[in-house]
Amino acid sequence: MTEAIKQTGSCLCGAVRMTAIKPNNKVGACHCGMCRKWGGGPFMEIDCGTDISFEGEDDIKVYNSSNWAERGFCKKCGSHLFYRLKESKQHMVPAGLFDDQEHFVFESQVLIDQKPAFYSFSNKTHDLTEAEVFEMFGSSSD
Repeated sequence: MTEAIKQTGSCLCGAVRMTAIKPNNKVGACHCGMCRKWGGGPFMEIDCGTDISFEGEDDIKVYNSSNWAERGFCKKCGSHLFYRLKESKQHMVPAGLFDDQEHFVFESQVLIDQKPAFYSFSNKTHDLTEAEVFEMFGSSSD
């Protein structure tokens, strides 16, 4: 049996720490208007699935951002902590929160059709439009 790979990280002030077991090392970017409004640019995330724990939970505030997802942030420093799907409890965590980012690979971009013209990435990535994303998950943006 192999030992589980753990990734740790924290918010800017350190009030909230996280431990993710076997998170994906593939960075994805979301260009939707909500993510850009939330962070001032695309949401650069790591899919941590459901095997993630937080220390300092009293300092986590959760915002109900849509019918299917919620966003968590630190009440003390405002750092974004996660985008969490309500039904599956799958956590997407900002890549910048992790202590060790050495093995991360920028792999995909979603809602590429909502990306504003003032920026672009030179990395070759797998890109999906809004319609393609919602078709994959069998739902609509409404």
